[in-house]
Amino acid sequence: MIPPARRWLGRAAAVVRRVIGAPDYDHYVAHMRERHPDITPMTREQFMTTQLTARFEKPGARCC
Repeated sequence: MIPPARRWLGRAAAVVRRVIGAPDYDHYVAHMRERHPDITPMTREQFMTTQLTARFEKPGARCC
């Protein structure tokens, strides 16, 4: 069983990642296993590359 403080810290870290827009690979893998068990999830490197490409390929979508 995960101690409550560690669970809270994990949830807080997930919120911070969402706020700053950092891709969450662990959430992606959990989603793929639950919703798409017949599809092999991307590797962490493939996931990060895909997420960063999607984020920066539309120059008008950035604030700076």
